[in-house]
Amino acid sequence: MHIQFAELPVFDQDRAKAFYTRHLACQVAADQPMGDSGWRWIELAFPGAVTNLHLVRRADDTPSAGPVLVLVDENVEATSAALKSGGVEIITEPQEAPWDPGRTVAEFRDSEGNRMVLASR
Repeated sequence: MHIQFAELPVFDQDRAKAFYTRHLACQVAADQPMGDSGWRWIELAFPGAVTNLHLVRRADDTPSAGPVLVLVDENVEATSAALKSGGVEIITEPQEAPWDPGRTVAEFRDSEGNRMVLASR
């Protein structure tokens, strides 16, 4: 058993799709029209992951207060540096997690204002 997708609230699907494919190497698993509203069913796949991201409509562009997702990464420092050099807002620079000594965490905001955590294994 596994989770097929996790819903990620976005205001602008094209902007979010561009962000995740450019900065986090996601591949487009699905991009299909959903009715007459212009909204689409978009799923993005992370390299090597089983669970996809499904971009769902958010009512407005208000940033999330707390973390929306935790992304596990082999090299939090390098990924955080690459995001920063690509113009991504880094909220918290890589540091040891106070709740899990030996684990490195960092936080950033995606194109939709969602607060995301990068964490080592």
